Amino acid sequence: MSLRPTVDFLLHDWLKVESLQSRDRFADHSRETFDAVLDTCERIAREKYAPFNRLVDTQEPHFDGEKVILPQATHDAYKAYAESGMLSAAQDYEVGGMQLPYTVEAAANAFFAMASVSIGSGMLTSGNANLLMVHGTDLQKQVFAANEFNGRFSGTMCLSEPQAGSSLSDVTTRATPDGEGFEADALGARYRLKGNKMWISSGEHELSENIIHLVLAKIPDANGQLVPGVKGISLFIVPKKLVGTDGQLTGERNDVALAGLNHKCGWRGTTNTLLNFGEGKYPVRGEAGGGLDGAGSGGGLDGTGSGAIGYLVGKPGEGLRCMFHMMNEARIGVGMAATMLGMAGYYASLDYAKNRPQGRPSGAGGKDASQPQVRIIEHADIKRMLLAQKAYSEGALALALYSARLVDEQHTGTAEDADVARLLLEVLTPIVKSFPSEWCLEANSLAIQIHGGYGYTRDFPVEQYWRDNRLNMIHEGTHGIQAMDLLGRKVLMENGRGLQLLAERMLATAAKAEANWGPEAAALRDALQQIGQATQQAWAGAEPAQALANAVPYLQAFGHTVIAWIWLDVAASLGKDNAPAAQGRQAACRYFFRYELPKIGAWLNVVSSRDPTCADLPEEAF
Repeated sequence: MSLRPTVDFLLHDWLKVESLQSRDRFADHSRETFDAVLDTCERIAREKYAPFNRLVDTQEPHFDGEKVILPQATHDAYKAYAESGMLSAAQDYEVGGMQLPYTVEAAANAFFAMASVSIGSGMLTSGNANLLMVHGTDLQKQVFAANEFNGRFSGTMCLSEPQAGSSLSDVTTRATPDGEGFEADALGARYRLKGNKMWISSGEHELSENIIHLVLAKIPDANGQLVPGVKGISLFIVPKKLVGTDGQLTGERNDVALAGLNHKCGWRGTTNTLLNFGEGKYPVRGEAGGGLDGAGSGGGLDGTGSGAIGYLVGKPGEGLRCMFHMMNEARIGVGMAATMLGMAGYYASLDYAKNRPQGRPSGAGGKDASQPQVRIIEHADIKRMLLAQKAYSEGALALALYSARLVDEQHTGTAEDADVARLLLEVLTPIVKSFPSEWCLEANSLAIQIHGGYGYTRDFPVEQYWRDNRLNMIHEGTHGIQAMDLLGRKVLMENGRGLQLLAERMLATAAKAEANWGPEAAALRDALQQIGQATQQAWAGAEPAQALANAVPYLQAFGHTVIAWIWLDVAASLGKDNAPAAQGRQAACRYFFRYELPKIGAWLNVVSSRDPTCADLPEEAF
């Protein structure tokens, strides 16, 4: 089964992406140019990614003592992706981009995520470069971002540390000014970094000429102490290999060393690393100094090249604000990855169900063993599991593309529309990341169930899809982090305006759908009312710890309400269309409202009552 008809429907029939052509930025584009991009990406995914998905799972990255070894297929896929121009698809023509709408870019990248999420398609590299285009200096954009966009360099984000995990306030990596004149370096104020970073995807490999690490670190105060909390965090460009102002490698290795490869349950084709910064394995620019020309004085913290060289991005102490540009982009990317793994499992189990004979239908007299077996798709429970997968995965894809459309609105809409899009994205981003991470994982579990015992074997791909997807609930902020962000910040910001704007859009959909989807429209209004009441009751006179104790059930209920809204909007857009694809989407909408949306009552009950069952249990009782 092909993904393309679904993508075409969501882009053109539902989101009306061609309407963006009326804006100056996208004036050169048309349905034909959008389709050409989708065609190219679909072909590359089919030829360079899909055939090697199992290969990169079984031939994990390994370190030979000098370099990380990856299968040749990964090198070929990276090269093909870079040459496609997709790393800079949404960027200006002046920097080699295509000025594509982000909506089209997101849709095009879906093909790669479905073909082999484990190989990867440059999400971190694009995100790294995009951050620098917003927060970097002109020279940082020219030297680092431009070479990431063209595929010469690749990028990472280095946030977590072994002792801190998701708690960024506990970051201990230090960044100290690199001698006299450190502020005058052309590439940015130059610092020496020391510390360890964990869970760094694509942190070491030979796919590109250089790896550009974006590293969160703290600058010590006058007493040599690190500022507690997140306000003391700054952001630095730390290249694996040092680069001159012309963008060419200097021939010097920076003091960034691989400490170990993490061997994962899934996503095995992508390296995941522990990196040591500035621990002396590759001493760099010692007595000669730290400047580009080696003529600076000081030469590092101790005159011997101690510490990895890093260049400040933005202002000191504003590193987390800068990094959120990449983090939010990555959260949408992780959500899309989870979505497409769900879609991949759905298509695989649908094909299996259509071709696997097993069992016989029951009649008035029971089952007739003399009759031939039927295909398992004829069994009601198999249809239930297939429909659940479709509802989760296609609903999540619609939400991801809707959110991408908001990004375009934020960047190219009127001032008022851009502000509305900004707030809607703030509220929806935790859902875009979390819903597919949880429920498309459940879709993968159902795909295994449909395969029966075969689903548990490596003879079929669905077990790998599940393993690859299990990481996404942790990637870019755990479920708990997303939940606290939603209930503790996003629905409250600007006096709840973002939540109000989202509610207005949901009510508009309910009104539009009333004629043909009356019960569903009523159910959506009721769900929205429950969300509003639970939000108020969670915070009514409560301390933050009390209000947030059941943040995850709140996130689950909020996500289900959002997906119900998305499905109702999709269903309403179908009108009188009765083609098989339309029937499938109508059924998915009905399924979600009848089987899934009713779950929110139980979730919101513990939120509204601030149920203390979990929070108050002493550890001795476990």
